[in-house]
Amino acid sequence: MRCCVALLLLVAGAAVAAAQARAAAGAPLGAWTPVPELPGMGRPVDTAAVAARRRALLQRIGHGTVLIPAAHERDLEKEYVQDNDFRQNNTFFYFTELETQDAWLLLTARGPDSLETVLFLPPRNPSQERWTGLRLGPDSLAARLSGIPTVLPTDSLERELRAARFRVRGPIYVPLDLTTRDERRVIDLVFSGQDVRNLRQLADSLREVKDADELARLRKAIDISAAGHIAAMQAARPGMYEYEIEAVLEAGFRRNGADRVGYPSIVGSGPNSTTLHYDVNRRQTRDGDLVVVDAGAEWGQYTADVTRTWPVNGRFTPRQKAIYDLVLATQQVAFDSVRPGATMRDLNRIAQTYMREHSGSLCGDQTCDAYFIHSLGHPIGMDVHDVTVPGRLRFEPGMVITLEPGIYLARESLGVRIEDDVLVTPTGAEWLSAKAPRTTVEIERLIRGAR
Repeated sequence: MRCCVALLLLVAGAAVAAAQARAAAGAPLGAWTPVPELPGMGRPVDTAAVAARRRALLQRIGHGTVLIPAAHERDLEKEYVQDNDFRQNNTFFYFTELETQDAWLLLTARGPDSLETVLFLPPRNPSQERWTGLRLGPDSLAARLSGIPTVLPTDSLERELRAARFRVRGPIYVPLDLTTRDERRVIDLVFSGQDVRNLRQLADSLREVKDADELARLRKAIDISAAGHIAAMQAARPGMYEYEIEAVLEAGFRRNGADRVGYPSIVGSGPNSTTLHYDVNRRQTRDGDLVVVDAGAEWGQYTADVTRTWPVNGRFTPRQKAIYDLVLATQQVAFDSVRPGATMRDLNRIAQTYMREHSGSLCGDQTCDAYFIHSLGHPIGMDVHDVTVPGRLRFEPGMVITLEPGIYLARESLGVRIEDDVLVTPTGAEWLSAKAPRTTVEIERLIRGAR
């Protein structure tokens, strides 16, 4: 299942050796360093971006020590691993962009202009690498590729941490969450009568506004997602099973470079279109069904979140079109109201009011907002429901959110949701997922053209 090809190892080993030689020779490296794609390295690191994030964290802390563990490889014998057996912890990735396992990042802040950064990596194990592929080890290559000049083996972590704590004698910050809750290494190293504080809120507050590197990753993930949605629309026919549509969708993601799906893909047809988080995807579609496809690709640890609703036979009925157009108009009104200083609560109120005032008798005795049963949107980033910090409500340029109004009429087996990813700009907003058709005319033209 996890065998390595000898030739691949030889080629990769030569690439590493060449990179080590360049590093030893002091060859200049740009912010985006072209590197061999080691399993423990992943994509090139934007060294300038992650250094800026660490400096921003220093400004928030002022004086103290930060210890951040990387994720472990998941156990194929004990866990149900549905994609690959490793995904990096978000906090560690945010400050390093490294996809290496069992690593540690130690930051020591001794005032506003003093930050010491040490990366700890497990030693390489050539016999194990015949199973796993090449890994990043504690050497000069790792220093060059990560942009962190001090890289040490993990067995020196305890000594270095004690020395850092002695020099600083301030609080120690650790991300106290699911990644460290049962982390024996953190408990042994940190929880010994020290002033331990949770790093998550400080780190999360930095993640809310995306920098240029994060936006580039999100744009890539969103473009890949749009391509997958288009492929699914073009391939669909009445009688296909939902999982067949899902297969085309996710093949489109992978064909365009996705690392994995950002969350389980939702492909709900007919009655399933009215269930918000339906992801069983086993029903056979019927002529006349609408299909709600809520799916996003992950690329470079950042995920999109895009939803499109379309007729499996390629043509909206007048009733379906009327509901769809109301949802679309509601989304547009919300988008037009996005600007710095606004809040998601403002947009939700605007969307609900618009839908209520323009629904007429479309939804029967009640106005259609009664069937808009969820909030309008949420932030996205490394998580599909990305971090938010309590008390920080107003939008700032660089935030990325979703806008996803919907109407769900279960008695008619008719559900419509339209979800797009939106960047808050200094003057308003930008549609990031506009490459996926949104209007009924665009959708029908696309599906008819494929047939």
